[in-house]
Amino acid sequence: MKFITEPFERFFKHETASGILLLVFTIIALIIANSGLEPFYNQVLHTKLTVGIADFILSKNLILWINDGLMAIFFFVIGLEIKRELLIGELSEPRKAVLPVSAAIGGMLFPMAIFIMLNRQPEAQTGWAIPMATDIAFSLGILKLLGKRVPLGLKVFLTAFAIVDDLGAILVIAFFYSPYIKWMLVFAALGIVAGLFILTKFRLYNKYLFFLIGLIVWVLFLKSGIHATIAGVLMALVIPIRRTLKKHTYIQEVREALEVFNQPGQEKGTRKYLLTKEETGAVDTIETLTEELQSPLQHLENKLHGWVVYLIMPIFAFANAGVTISGESFSMLSVAIALSLIVGNTIGISLISWLVIKAGLAKLPEQVSITQLVAVSILGGVGFTMSLFFTNLAYENQLLIDSAKIGILLGSLLSGVIGYMALKKNLNPE
Repeated sequence: MKFITEPFERFFKHETASGILLLVFTIIALIIANSGLEPFYNQVLHTKLTVGIADFILSKNLILWINDGLMAIFFFVIGLEIKRELLIGELSEPRKAVLPVSAAIGGMLFPMAIFIMLNRQPEAQTGWAIPMATDIAFSLGILKLLGKRVPLGLKVFLTAFAIVDDLGAILVIAFFYSPYIKWMLVFAALGIVAGLFILTKFRLYNKYLFFLIGLIVWVLFLKSGIHATIAGVLMALVIPIRRTLKKHTYIQEVREALEVFNQPGQEKGTRKYLLTKEETGAVDTIETLTEELQSPLQHLENKLHGWVVYLIMPIFAFANAGVTISGESFSMLSVAIALSLIVGNTIGISLISWLVIKAGLAKLPEQVSITQLVAVSILGGVGFTMSLFFTNLAYENQLLIDSAKIGILLGSLLSGVIGYMALKKNLNPE
């Protein structure tokens, strides 16, 4: 079973480390935003950066480069994860996909409904999507604190429904948070993506070409009115999942390349420290073969995942979590978002999951009880990254933004603490 669980455990380890980093950078941002450094913090985030050549110029504040640019890479990796799960993962078989998909739908609809019922500010109604998102890094990080007592099936369930939740968030951004759309630019971008899809069908793929074309697609979406991060998702969906090299061919060609190192007299003189031209060529060949052995999707996901969890997400947290906490910024909007995250996700995820299990459409993951499923549903209320992202899309009024961020931080914190305590109580002792 190790060859099945090991890749997931590696992913789990990355996400939990990311959760710790996110927490650290969030705390730092909150301290700065509520200290004498707050003016400097905002000045840096609103520093204008200009990139371009001749008449082609992009000029944006630093925080927009983070939210529109760096987060496009974040969404690209999410797109890769979604494609992998849909084709070969937990969502590839209808029977296995029913439970996490149903849980994700419940975890989106119920928080939105509760937010709409609780929110009494007409100008704040556009934030209905804020409580619908689950932060996979923080939620898996909390599971990590409970050690090996957490069944693998529970980790897989949380990861799968969080990925479906991300897919729902992407659709919401595309259809509901892109009000002023220049359709000609959208169609141009979609035409380019379609062309790339055709190329991959003929097994024509070059990562450098796709990167350059991806930049063009990103700019087109940026100028079109549809949020530029959608470009990252679309580009991910055209990355091939098939390998270009078979395993037996890889083994044979690597063995042939390694024969160079079996020549006599290799460790004499300067050769103790330097490789010969033939040996350097063999190393390059092995590196190329190793890259070809992985599918482009797997290769990019492995290469970019670390950058996303250890750099991009902490930078995003630092840039967006710095809210000045005051009596004015804490409002009923904060309460509505916090309750929607906690109550909405708990009821939505657990109730819909229970219904599909009772209806015989799905079954509980192996070694997972219904009480454990309810406990992990509470963790679905840890919104953070995507919730902060939705806040930036939903509001322009700074007071509403601050109120929403306080609600997100409060709701995520309480969901994390309550979910941790509930899980700890319902897990078997080690």
